[in-house]
Amino acid sequence: MTELETLRAVSIPVSLAAGYILDRIFGDPYNFPHPVRYIGKLINKIEILIRKTCHSSAALKLGGLFLFLMTVGAAWGVTWIITELSFGINFFLGAAVQTIFMYTCIASRCLYDEGIKVYESVRSGDIEKSRTQISYLVGRDTSQLSFDEIIRATVETVAENTVDGVVAPMFYAIIGGAPLMMAYKAVNTLDSMVGYKNDRYRDLGFFSAKIDDIFNFIPARISLVGFVFACLVKGLDHSSCVKIAIRDRKNHKSPNCAYPEGATAGALGVQLGGTNVYFGETVVKPVIGDAHRPLEADDIVQSCELMKWCGFFMMFIFILIWYIAM
Repeated sequence: MTELETLRAVSIPVSLAAGYILDRIFGDPYNFPHPVRYIGKLINKIEILIRKTCHSSAALKLGGLFLFLMTVGAAWGVTWIITELSFGINFFLGAAVQTIFMYTCIASRCLYDEGIKVYESVRSGDIEKSRTQISYLVGRDTSQLSFDEIIRATVETVAENTVDGVVAPMFYAIIGGAPLMMAYKAVNTLDSMVGYKNDRYRDLGFFSAKIDDIFNFIPARISLVGFVFACLVKGLDHSSCVKIAIRDRKNHKSPNCAYPEGATAGALGVQLGGTNVYFGETVVKPVIGDAHRPLEADDIVQSCELMKWCGFFMMFIFILIWYIAM
């Protein structure tokens, strides 16, 4: 390996650490040209094209595969081209561009801030504002949610997105750099936009939902290591964190979501899951965790803290493993 190749390799964990720090400082500014916005626009345009030409169930599934390949391929390819061109001009420019890409793929600060906004709305006693704030975080119908349901929805979403928005992007960054990290964000965005099991997306989103499950399989399980460290920092129940995550790992339609939700439920000593409404359809889900006490508004803050510290420790662990492997 040449000196330049060594520098390029070492730049990956350095950029990951820098990207994580930038995210914790700045989050996602509303006026920032975030790549996920463009991924979302691409998905919408391709979906319109597919629906004009595909009408049967089988055709929509094939169209969904085309949607997946085009979106993920474009996300990976554009990121790779821009990164390679930048490194070709100057190593430090390339490292800076790589860092910015990684920064945009991590959602720790944004997730934390949005969770706290819901918490503040709930604490103020404004039910309509609370319903509006939680609607920015979840895909379920929030118009009739009670305060208890809003709290539960927020805790569940923060827990689930600890994997989707923090751990998994860093996992793929350390494996394949910024291009693979951005490809994962495309996978995750596809699942959030078309991966619903309703009449509209059951066929079109079939492949997106299934492949998202595959991509999150490892990150969801290794996130338990980060959750344990987070519990130790926050003085929460790290033993129940692991026990509930493993015990209730199948109590979710997703093969992955019950791990972070179970870890959070166990750490806090509360129960998550149950019935939700998605786009007018009632979805009955098993419960996760034990109801040692009712959920409280402060549990939103605790779940945000768990997410923050889990992300920090997982970043450290990924970088440490990378250097050991090198």
